[in-house]
Amino acid sequence: MPSSLCQRFHLALCVFVVVLGATGCASLPDTQAILARHSEQAARFESAKGPISERRSATIVAALKRSAGDIDILDKQIALEQAINDSPLVLGNKVTLLQDGPATYAAMLDAIAGAQDHINMETYIIEDDAMGQTFAQALINKQRQGVQVNLIYDSVGSLGTPKAFFDELTEAGVAVLEFNPVNPLATRGNTWLLNNRDHRKLLIVDGRTVFLGGINISSVYTSGSVLRRTPKASQGANAWRDTDLRIDGPVVADFQKLFLQTWDKQKGKALMAKNYTPAPVAVGRDIVRAIGSTPDDPYSLVYLTLVSAISNAEKQVYLTNAYFVPDPQLIQALIDAAARGVDVRLILPSYSDSALVFHAGRAQYGPLLEGGVKIYERQGALLHAKTAMVDGVWSTVGSSNLDWRSFMDNDEVNAVVLGRDFAAQMAAAFAIDQAASQPIDAQTWAKRPLGVKLKEWLARLWERWL
Repeated sequence: MPSSLCQRFHLALCVFVVVLGATGCASLPDTQAILARHSEQAARFESAKGPISERRSATIVAALKRSAGDIDILDKQIALEQAINDSPLVLGNKVTLLQDGPATYAAMLDAIAGAQDHINMETYIIEDDAMGQTFAQALINKQRQGVQVNLIYDSVGSLGTPKAFFDELTEAGVAVLEFNPVNPLATRGNTWLLNNRDHRKLLIVDGRTVFLGGINISSVYTSGSVLRRTPKASQGANAWRDTDLRIDGPVVADFQKLFLQTWDKQKGKALMAKNYTPAPVAVGRDIVRAIGSTPDDPYSLVYLTLVSAISNAEKQVYLTNAYFVPDPQLIQALIDAAARGVDVRLILPSYSDSALVFHAGRAQYGPLLEGGVKIYERQGALLHAKTAMVDGVWSTVGSSNLDWRSFMDNDEVNAVVLGRDFAAQMAAAFAIDQAASQPIDAQTWAKRPLGVKLKEWLARLWERWL
């Protein structure tokens, strides 16, 4: 969330929501009860050729378990994910881990340049700065070449972006859709849902390639995350640390489905006829599930999936997250995992663009540290990544923060990747971030200044709205 204007509006939105009591429809589920109800659910896999047999699915799960040391998380986690999510586990994909803005933007722009049929883009923030203009011109160029470009942007996230920026795209033929407009007169007949924001970051090219993760379209990401000696320098000079994925293969169809559902729900104009659902082709060996959550769901699918993975962990839980305001169930899941002997580590920001979120999260350090959870604060860069790796075989990357807003009020999207090889890449990236982080010692933390504790107490008053 790099825009200072957006941050000020977000605070005003918190006040508005508290006063009017406007909340999302989603709730935080009882993960243990749901897991118990669905513990016998069979895994469902699909390949580029369609659903595969139960026997072949069981063989895949068995092979995954052997590669990971025969851990139970696969049986339990696959069962729960299958029970709560319409999206199957999809075989035949190629997942590429992208770290920080320079590498991610280069890959995205290269994919845009190579588009042949259509480009679907969904983002929380697209700013009218150098990087925003780079993307705008790239999209306009493809539109002029006959490639249909469809863009969804969030009204609050892009509040500081002038109308002229989107008008130029529209005039070039790009289909532009504002998600839940701040202006109630521009809702296109929808209910005015100011508190429901589209926090997803998706770029889908030709229905065959998808990019997703934490990166918005803004020049603040262009510096990468080189370790700096003065981590609290002005925001404009800081590096930003983020993580995204490029995924090629059959699972892209499930992310495409999420994009098209959002377009329809927001009552966007009929899309230009293009090949939005090309025949799937296997291009790799990665197993991926697409998980989308909205406040329309009975509960957050992203939240349920993550808490269940933590609850079933046997060896390790590595979480990296930018905005950490956990609810009691998530806190207890982390503490319980540590009590079972699981190596639970959190990499969190050492400073943030949101002071309320930063201090509200730090207010929870005490119980976590006392419960055996290891906490590290990333130095030298503003941490914006949202990732998890569990037991060396289950990984997720996406847009969802570990806060109430992501789990209750936002549209979010994550990818779950099963497999030892990708989990090893995630563990290696985690180790680099940990080496650039300061460990938080429980005894030292307990002696922090009274002024810091006061900030935490005040921030916690707002935690449900953060």
